[in-house]
Amino acid sequence: MAEMTTPVQPEAEAPLASDMRGGTSTFSRVAKYTAVKFVALFATIIVGVYLTILVANMGGHVDNIRRGQIQEGVSLRLGLDAEFRQLTVVQRNEIMAREITLEEQRLGLDRPFIIRSFAFLQDALTLNLGRSENMTSDSGSRLVRNILLERLAPTLVLFGFSFLILFFLSIFFALALSRQYGSVLDKVIIALAPTSAAPSWFYGIFLILIFAALWRVLPFGGMVSAPPPDDRLLYAASVARHMILPTVAIVISAVFLNIYNWRTFFLVFSSEDYVEMAKAKGLSSRAIERRYILRPTLPTIITSFMLSLIVLWQGGIVLETIFNWPGLGRLIFSAINLYDTPVIVGVVVIYAYLLAVTVFLLDIIYALVDPRVKIGGSNKA
Repeated sequence: MAEMTTPVQPEAEAPLASDMRGGTSTFSRVAKYTAVKFVALFATIIVGVYLTILVANMGGHVDNIRRGQIQEGVSLRLGLDAEFRQLTVVQRNEIMAREITLEEQRLGLDRPFIIRSFAFLQDALTLNLGRSENMTSDSGSRLVRNILLERLAPTLVLFGFSFLILFFLSIFFALALSRQYGSVLDKVIIALAPTSAAPSWFYGIFLILIFAALWRVLPFGGMVSAPPPDDRLLYAASVARHMILPTVAIVISAVFLNIYNWRTFFLVFSSEDYVEMAKAKGLSSRAIERRYILRPTLPTIITSFMLSLIVLWQGGIVLETIFNWPGLGRLIFSAINLYDTPVIVGVVVIYAYLLAVTVFLLDIIYALVDPRVKIGGSNKA
């Protein structure tokens, strides 16, 4: 009896030790992959933001504009002083030169731009951009951080809602068309697919002309009626009403191409042998689509959708300006016109962070929807 029971203990301990080593190995692999991915994305953000700082200064042109504004402001301020006007020309020039020098030192214009650019880069990455030069928030604050946070929420609300509608609408119709290959509706979608080449703001102009100017059933733009309703439900209803046209413009600009592409993926996977076997076993069409068609295509679909988000973010600048939507796109458009470098850099940093998070989450979603993908896994068999 003793001889029969002695081998049992080592066999019981071996799988436990193996599982512990496997769990530790998986955790270390995921942690290493996450750290490397984070460092790579953050390095990309640093390069992009620094290039934005260089471009925003226009090779020193913006500094010259600031110096001109300082000289003009000092001249106007001193010109209103009666005692200053009684001084000699030499004395007035000395006082004016001293005031201009002090103001340039306060703004850091006495240092070379290449030195200031690295300090500005550090402040930009932490959104510690100080005060804007020409713009203010709706609450009257000139702090760049307050201006950005005030405009971030409207952008996330508009595009977050539009992207959800676009994704599920494309999935639904793509699956439906994969069951109706060659039908009239299928041919109509194929014919409308090239219309996605036009950006969302292009369709926004026509939607404004039809529904706001001609039929007068929807507002021209803005986020809420003026004056804003005091009741929360009425306020939410007003925001939803103002979101209709920009949301429709975003959806129209991408939905037909998404449906056409994804319907093609579904058709390819629906002809696989394991799908035919599932049909032979008597599984329902809904179960077959969910298990054997939709899930294998999700990685490809999610990739194409995430890449389309980047294009939609870029078109959001003009879209928000057309619809007078108080988001980041309209903010950066106004900041460019006013040469407000801190606000321009701040908006670019926000966009860079949003895109980096999107790319990072894409890899995580891969592992969730496709069990064959292992985060940080090796190529060994």
